[in-house]
Amino acid sequence: MTGLGAAGLWMTRPQTVPNDFLASARHDAERGRLIFAAMGCASCHMAPGSEDQAILSGGRSFPSDFGTFYAPNISSDRQMGIGAWSDREIATAVLKGTAPDNSHYYPAFPYASYEQVAASDVADLIAHLRSLPADQTPSRAHDVGFPFNIRATLGGWKWFFTGRGWVIEEDLTPEQERGRMLVEAMGHCGECHTPRNILGGMDRTAWLAGAPIPGEEGRTPDLRTENLEWSQGDIVAYLKTGLTPDYDSAGGEMVDVIANTSQLPDADLEAIAAYLLIVPGVD
Repeated sequence: MTGLGAAGLWMTRPQTVPNDFLASARHDAERGRLIFAAMGCASCHMAPGSEDQAILSGGRSFPSDFGTFYAPNISSDRQMGIGAWSDREIATAVLKGTAPDNSHYYPAFPYASYEQVAASDVADLIAHLRSLPADQTPSRAHDVGFPFNIRATLGGWKWFFTGRGWVIEEDLTPEQERGRMLVEAMGHCGECHTPRNILGGMDRTAWLAGAPIPGEEGRTPDLRTENLEWSQGDIVAYLKTGLTPDYDSAGGEMVDVIANTSQLPDADLEAIAAYLLIVPGVD
């Protein structure tokens, strides 16, 4: 039993990116601004009620079946934010869900989606984050009870629900591949629009089929093309303006999403639409 326990701890230990992971990356802050928008960082890490995407003081709450999580301060402040972290530590947090103290992050931080983001994109994101102002707001502790407050158990969650590759793996055009990166990884759309199992992992057999909204009534919409019934142009217009084909406007959490997608170039919005149009729809 001791041997099995040790093997289990080794298999579920916190992971880091390699030492040379970012060695050949450019660290382009201007390109990182678009990566920042595509990954929706400000939507979670702005102060509640704020519209300033440059002030990443955190504090927004995320209720779930496992407790309430609070977005941390990820500003460039060296004490309260991530200003003192190395580039490798930031990349490890984003892609592996591992903190600088070698503890597991809760998957309310969508590293299970971000893990597909390329090293060059992460490097550019880091350059942009370092260009933003510092904020000294302390991060709020999560409100999570036993046994979910035992972070070591998150290694088992990661073992089951990370490292699974792309959801849509068929042959894709370059435009659809770009859309897959933006939807499955950077935009982490599945985190809200895909139902979850009892352990909180996304049910990839119902990819983008819509899901209950934690702490609220209703569901997120089904984004599969057979059920959405929007054209590529309809999707592009919605992501750019927030207006639906029947001239309704985005509401709820999508207001923050549109604030991000509206900053992306038209080519990226068209790529997102091209990808969504190949996601299979089922009852």
